[in-house]
Amino acid sequence: MKLPKSYYNWTSIIGTVIAGMSLLLIIFLFILSIFFEIGSSYLGLFIYIVLPAFLIIGLIMIPAGMISRHRKIKKEEEVKKPRWPEINLNLKQHRNAFGIFIVTTVIFLFLTSIGSYEAFHYTESVDFCGKICHNVMHPEYTTYQNSPHARVACVDCHVGSGADWYVRSKLSGLYQVYSVIFKKYPKPIPTPITDLRPARETCERCHWPEKFYAHLLRTEKHYLADENNTEWDIYLNMKIGARYSALGLEEGIHWHINPDVRIEYIAESADRLFIPWVRYTNVRTGDVITYLDEENMPDSSLLLDENIRLMDCMDCHNRPSHEFYSPPFFVDNALTAGRIPDELPDIKHVSMEVLNILYPDTDTAMIGIASSIDEYYRILHPEVYAQHYDLIEKAITGVQEEFKKNMFPEMKARWDAYPNHLGHIKSTGCYRCHDNKHKTDEGKIISKNCTLCHTIIAQGNPDQLVNVSVNDTLEFIHPIDIGDAWKEFNCAECHFYLYP
Repeated sequence: MKLPKSYYNWTSIIGTVIAGMSLLLIIFLFILSIFFEIGSSYLGLFIYIVLPAFLIIGLIMIPAGMISRHRKIKKEEEVKKPRWPEINLNLKQHRNAFGIFIVTTVIFLFLTSIGSYEAFHYTESVDFCGKICHNVMHPEYTTYQNSPHARVACVDCHVGSGADWYVRSKLSGLYQVYSVIFKKYPKPIPTPITDLRPARETCERCHWPEKFYAHLLRTEKHYLADENNTEWDIYLNMKIGARYSALGLEEGIHWHINPDVRIEYIAESADRLFIPWVRYTNVRTGDVITYLDEENMPDSSLLLDENIRLMDCMDCHNRPSHEFYSPPFFVDNALTAGRIPDELPDIKHVSMEVLNILYPDTDTAMIGIASSIDEYYRILHPEVYAQHYDLIEKAITGVQEEFKKNMFPEMKARWDAYPNHLGHIKSTGCYRCHDNKHKTDEGKIISKNCTLCHTIIAQGNPDQLVNVSVNDTLEFIHPIDIGDAWKEFNCAECHFYLYP
């Protein structure tokens, strides 16, 4: 097939080869992914982003080479030619080139429309968010898969609907790509993320504040770090709403986001762990009450309007999809589920010991956990080591798996880097404001009374469980006798800061 002389140059020929090979690979990989169900996050990356980029580069090289070649031909010929190349359909070469151009353009536009559509959905997929930036996003992706929102796509919360936030997220993503390529990202990734869409524009697409249920029964199973891994249960009546659901948000935990109430606060730092200033506003009556932390009075430079934040869902539910559990919590869960055998003596104690070590990376942690548990039972429980080594192996595997789901040394990501403010054991949480220290000038306080949020209706060892009716409450009994210390200190002072 004859083509214009200007086509016959290395740039155009190489461009044709690049474009042709890219197109063939796209078609081949697309067929593999659709008909043979072979695929991964990286395959999608090549089909919809990498190979199309090479295809476009190759197509650009073809006319670029032809223009360059035409200019050289023009200089070599004696007869003066027009400055721009001529398209003369009376010439066979031009008709061939024009026909090829029309056909390839139509095919290219058709494939581009499909590719753009697929590329859009691919970049919005969970695999793209969680696996492409593997080392950086591995902690978030892993905890997300074990969260209540594991079937909610990342973009549904991080971006939401609408073109404006989509564009913002892609512009923000450009810097993130740069940070990953050149390893400019911090370890751990700092939170909270300040440029996220407001929670009420994303969370409330599924969670309807006006329809919160009334009270909720919560049961927890814990194990003491003694030889018998003594079980200790507690049953809580959580006041997530009013006693009767018809009363809506008039009382209970979710009163904080009652539309008739505005709760605002100022935090000392970006992590929002210390809150010295709180303001309550009754929207209906106009009453305003300001509370100050008497032991941590805020500096005047902090009390500026731009530092005031309106309380929303994320101030308590700050880890809805990426929760990093602490060792006592995830070991208790594994013991309850049977992933770690509770009949193995001292296993809660030895688990806490091996998880108390700061490992430089996951591989080292796996080796350290296995060797430490093995050595502990070999030396201190030789009879168990000899007769029930299968339980020891199961315990090692269980502790290792729980470690990999919650602790990520490479990114320095774990529970103390990302505290969960829901409650008051995993972090200071509720006690950031409810500590009996935030007072008005008249002496009114934000109460620390636990029964504002929940009552205890049963607690103790399963064989000696103490319980009351659902409308009554028990005084909390600490599983280990520490006297009244639990009343004087916040729970997180031991449970959160116990490990380095």
